[in-house]
Order: sequence, then structure tokens, then C-alpha cells
Amino acid sequence: MSENLRGRVRSQREKAENQGSGEVARRDDKPQTVYEFIEGMKGQIARALPKHLNPDRMARIVLTEVRRTPLLARCTPDSFGGAIMTCAQLGLEPGVTGEAYLLPFRNTQKNCHEVQLIIGYQGMLALFWRSPLAKSFDAQAVYEQDDFDYAYGLEPRLYHKPALGNRGRAVAYYAVATMTQGGSAFVVMSPDDIEKVRARSRAKDSGPWKTDYDAMAKKTCVRQLFKLLPKSPELARAIAADESVRTDLSEDAIDVEQDYPDAVPGQVEPDKPATAEQPPPAAGEPVVEDPPEGLFEGDAAE
Repeated sequence: MSENLRGRVRSQREKAENQGSGEVARRDDKPQTVYEFIEGMKGQIARALPKHLNPDRMARIVLTEVRRTPLLARCTPDSFGGAIMTCAQLGLEPGVTGEAYLLPFRNTQKNCHEVQLIIGYQGMLALFWRSPLAKSFDAQAVYEQDDFDYAYGLEPRLYHKPALGNRGRAVAYYAVATMTQGGSAFVVMSPDDIEKVRARSRAKDSGPWKTDYDAMAKKTCVRQLFKLLPKSPELARAIAADESVRTDLSEDAIDVEQDYPDAVPGQVEPDKPATAEQPPPAAGEPVVEDPPEGLFEGDAAE
């Protein structure tokens, strides 16, 4: 029997033994790459996505986010996958659209990096407009030179006429919405009110709070406003999932209360932004197609 034939017979025997035992032989111990992880999740992503999105596009967007923020590749696979699944189930795209953000943080209690999902102002707005009860919506920053007045009570009112030219510094933020059945509501917050909310967030010094402060301030008003309005199931899930860490990849896990790792002095502190020396691509820049070189590095707590 030739050496080549012996080799083929040996290979077939080993394959049969592995199949019989239910085990798959591995030729190396290389850790799984981010690209392989996302490719393996495509089936789950496809089942969760609404019709206007597709899993290939979502995979490319997530890979682009890993290139923009390489520290995502060092986060625990469960939290990374959980954030992706939440975006998919809500129908929100992370990244430059401002609908959602994937932010890596060092969790010193668990001794690992985790991904925290931040739903952006554009994401909240998109979810509001999907509700059949939505009629109108607006959120604005008010500056010191604007003509602005409001009052709560039995006869609430809100008036805002922006000034032309130099409007000065921001003195307030507000969100207002009306519903198809005739109801309406608004919320006005001062810069101090916004800062109190920002101070409780793990992302207070990075991510959108650093790059898109006004949008996050408006989103803060929107979150408060949505407490006063009838909410669609999608919007209720989004509010519950915002700024959380999800580690369960099952499709119904979005309805389970998630972990909210708000900043606790001396316990959990955010890393410096991973993009500090790598400016993010400009809006409209083509999505990166090729996979990143980063690996899941096995620093997750068991």
C-alpha cells in the first residue's frame, strides 16, 4: 500500500472516530477571531433583524466599529454578541448614523472588558416614529440669545424662537411630542440637569458624550419625555436596554432585565477611549469590508 493511500485511510479512520464520538478534531488552539465570531452569529442576527436590514450589512457595520474602536475585540464575547443582538432586535445600526454606539469598558469587578450599548438620539427618534401613535416630535437646544419661554401646570405651554447669528451658550434642552389621538407633552432640562445624568453614566467621558454632547443632551430629554407618553413595545425595550450590558444571546433575552454598570467610584472605571489616537471615519465613508486582525483574547472572567 502506498504512503499516500495509507495517509488517506488513516485520515478517514480518524474522521470516522471523531464523528462517532461527537467530537470535532482541532488542528490548532488559535482563539476565535472577531470576524469568525460575527460570521457564526449571522443566523441569529438574521432571525432578529427587521425586514429593512440584512445580516450581511449588520456584520459589515459591526466590523467597521471594531476597526474604529479596537478595544471592542478584547471584550467578552458574550457582551459583544449581546450588544449586537440588541441592535439587531431593535433594528438600529451602531456607528456613524448615531442610532447606537458599542462602547468597551473595563469591569474591574469581573476583571474583563465588556461592551455597553448606548442608544443614541437618532435611535430613540427612529423608534418613536415607528409607533402608529406618533404624530410630531422635536428636540432642541436653547441658547441664551433665543426667545424662549415655557410653563407646566394645567395649561402647559412652550415657545421657542431661535436667534439668528451668534446665539451664545446653551441654557436649556427640551423635547416635545404630540400623538395621533391628540395628546402632547414636553420636557425641559437645564445644563445642570443634563450634567447630573451624564455623571451617572460609565460613558460620561468617552463615546457620544464626548463627541456629540448636544445629541446626548437631547436624548436625555427624550428619555424623560418618553416616560410620559404611551410607548410601543420596541420603544419600551430600547429604554430598558439603553446603557446596559447584555450577556445572554437568546432571542428573548431582550425582555429580561439587563445589567446596568453605572459608574461606582473605586469599583468600575472606564478605559480611555480606544479611538483617542485613531479618529473615526467621516460620515459617509465606505464601510470596511475586510475583517480586522483583532482576537477575543480570553480575558473574560469564568
